[in-house]
Amino acid sequence: MNGNLALQPKRKQDQQTVIKETKRLVKTRKSLPVQEKLLYMFTVLMCVVVAGVIIFRYAQIYDMNLQIKKLNSDYQTMNIEMEDLKKQVEMLSDPERIRKLAETQGMVSSLEDGITVNTGDDEIKSAMRE
Repeated sequence: MNGNLALQPKRKQDQQTVIKETKRLVKTRKSLPVQEKLLYMFTVLMCVVVAGVIIFRYAQIYDMNLQIKKLNSDYQTMNIEMEDLKKQVEMLSDPERIRKLAETQGMVSSLEDGITVNTGDDEIKSAMRE
């Protein structure tokens, strides 16, 4: 039975497939009115402007902070330099140092309250304080 083709049930020849057509309703939306479009555009524009102003202000604050840091470092450098200069002034204005320097350059001190001036010549001129 299995090998005999005559006994097998006949197949229906090329059954046509039934295509079912369905219709869809396409709803078209109404476009937005011009006033509403302008309102949305104005709102977006205002948000962009506000965000731009905020970002600009933050950039200015950042720049000011950099300037403050630079000024503080300059201030610290100047303070250190001023301390060094004050030490040099104290060292250079020491009366004992000035006296020794004057003696090495040929100035002679007198017992009277006079000032002895070395003019570079062999003569030493002396002036009295009044």
